[in-house]
Amino acid sequence: MKCIIIDDEPLAVDLLKDFVSKVESLELVNTFNNAIDAISAINKTEVDLIFLDIEMPHFTGIDFINAIDIKPLIIFTTAYSNYAVEGFDFGAVDYLIKPIPFNRFLKAVVRAEHIFSPTETISATIPTVSSEESNNFMFVRAEYENVKINYADILFVEGLKDYVKIYTTDGKYVLTLMSLIKLENSLSSKGFSRIHRSYIINLEHIKSIQKNKVIIADRRLPISESYKIPFFNKIHL
Repeated sequence: MKCIIIDDEPLAVDLLKDFVSKVESLELVNTFNNAIDAISAINKTEVDLIFLDIEMPHFTGIDFINAIDIKPLIIFTTAYSNYAVEGFDFGAVDYLIKPIPFNRFLKAVVRAEHIFSPTETISATIPTVSSEESNNFMFVRAEYENVKINYADILFVEGLKDYVKIYTTDGKYVLTLMSLIKLENSLSSKGFSRIHRSYIINLEHIKSIQKNKVIIADRRLPISESYKIPFFNKIHL
């Protein structure tokens, strides 16, 4: 989703920019320190989601919503909880109270993704550290439940700093708080191989290998030089 950030506090903008950079489905188009400048940008640029501060001088977030004709999805960000009811009255996806923790930000983004792409089911939001292995499956902690994932159903795993996204054959993914190294230790004996500092793949689901890319489903995943030799040795290439 293409998104913009509107907030008059530079530190708040920097924090949201960092959060956005950690989420693959988000593409940051621009940031604005006032809502007036953002109005013309909304009319000229395709935007799917706005992180919008409510309480700004001269022209509030509510004023901004009333001023635009095309209304993308809105996630309100504010230090004042008393605006919550008013924010939801404007159809906001979510309402985040500053200081915003990353897991709460992530939950709001997943909620927006559900609305933006209702045909794509996203399997997890707020992850916590927890995993359990068995012979043919494992459990990972996602939101308020332990999600069972069959090893055979995993296409590949993508590392996102402190989180991993586990992509499965049904076109969904599970997002959980876990290091990629920890998951690699669990998967290495189950037919998986690390090909990049950000990717672990299921060897059974490789469609083809093209130069320094592995094709799995509809994704082209990079093979880094540091993992190339052990990966090729593992598949006898």
